Amino acid sequence: MAYFLCVIGMVLVIEGIPYIAFPKGMKKMAKQMENIPNKALQITGLIAALLGLGIVYIGTHIGG
Repeated sequence: MAYFLCVIGMVLVIEGIPYIAFPKGMKKMAKQMENIPNKALQITGLIAALLGLGIVYIGTHIGG
C-alpha cells in the first residue's frame, strides 16, 4: 500500500509541474480543449491508459 501511495503522489507531482511552470499556457490549452471532439479525447485517454499499463507491466517484470 505504501508503494501505491508513493506512485499516486508522484503522479500528482508530475501532473502539477506544468501548472506551476506554465500557468498561462495551461489556461490556453484548457480553452482549446473545448474544440477537440469528445471521441478524440476518449481515444487519447485510452491510449495514455494503455501505455501506462504497459509501462507498469514492464516495470514490474524487469524490477520484480
